[in-house]
Amino acid sequence: MKALHFGAGNIGRGFIGKLLADAGIELVFADVNQTVLDALNTRHEYPVHVVGENAQTEIVKGVSAVNSSSTGAITLIAEVDLVTTAVGPQVLTHIAGSVASGLVQRCNSGNTQPLNIIACENMVRGTSQFKQQVLNVLPEQYHAWVEQHVGFVDSAVDRIVPPTGAGSHDPLDVTVETFSEWIVDKTQFKGELPTIAGMELTDNLMAFVERKLFTLNTGHAITAYLGQLVGHHTIREAILDEKVRSVVTGAMEESGAVLIKRYGFDAAKHAAYIQKILSRFENPYLKDDVERVGRQPLRKLSAGDRLIKPLLGTLEYHLPHPNLVKGIAAAMHYRSQQDPQAQELLSLLNKLGPQATLAQISGLDANSDVVIAVVQAYNAMP
Repeated sequence: MKALHFGAGNIGRGFIGKLLADAGIELVFADVNQTVLDALNTRHEYPVHVVGENAQTEIVKGVSAVNSSSTGAITLIAEVDLVTTAVGPQVLTHIAGSVASGLVQRCNSGNTQPLNIIACENMVRGTSQFKQQVLNVLPEQYHAWVEQHVGFVDSAVDRIVPPTGAGSHDPLDVTVETFSEWIVDKTQFKGELPTIAGMELTDNLMAFVERKLFTLNTGHAITAYLGQLVGHHTIREAILDEKVRSVVTGAMEESGAVLIKRYGFDAAKHAAYIQKILSRFENPYLKDDVERVGRQPLRKLSAGDRLIKPLLGTLEYHLPHPNLVKGIAAAMHYRSQQDPQAQELLSLLNKLGPQATLAQISGLDANSDVVIAVVQAYNAMP
């Protein structure tokens, strides 16, 4: 089996790429970072530092790389059995053209072997969204062929992969936590279902997508936003602050109540899952910066993402949400000189005020009780 993975960054190398290579799949990374590409093609291996109570370094072997904007990447799409991505939601749009060109070449060459594409991104049904982006640039005469031979498989991914420490001079060095979860929708595959250690197949993906989004992502973001607001620099520092921890835990319990109503999750098991997430935030070996975790606040405050979507669930089921309200208010206070979305958020707040800004970003009714509650919490914050 051969795979092409778009994104040779820390998540690509430390999570999805590692699982594929460890499964014995011939793996080619596609990226635009020439330093990383050259290192991969020179060494064909890289170290992954798995940190936790039983820290160890694992060597991923037998890998190579191509430039993601090259004809080489397009040719590989015509040949491989699996395409995966870990590039970030914004970059997916930019690689849709290359994938479409590869599919044209695959069809024209007469390759009718099933191809499955999995976008491993922090998105709800990210691969389905990517499929639409590919179809938008794919000539219409190829659409029926793609529907017959190409599976676009949605997934939920979960592993904390912080930036490499400043002390490392190896461009391939990557650090990851012990925990990882990769759940894919088995109903969307073409051909035989793959057997890859670390890939879990399900026919109820949305339950797991929202479990991760409403718990890990919701909790991580609120920890970052509240942490920055009171002067903490890392996720660990923030979650060890009892005032921050109380709100984060409360928000995850509120979003968890939605999951229990919607999908019938076992309440005791979900409570244990929340505690597991909190322990991951505390990991002393993961020096994850609150500013990094909080970046792109406009996306994180949008209707389908980790703050507003669980809030909408509490409104749907008439459930309490005071801690989610505080988390959303804290997100509106997020500041970063390095993040264009943080700059845009600040500009909107200065221009429109908090009530109209939140309504514009989230799609919530500006005059609703919940928006007024968020604005009150926002104004009460330092």
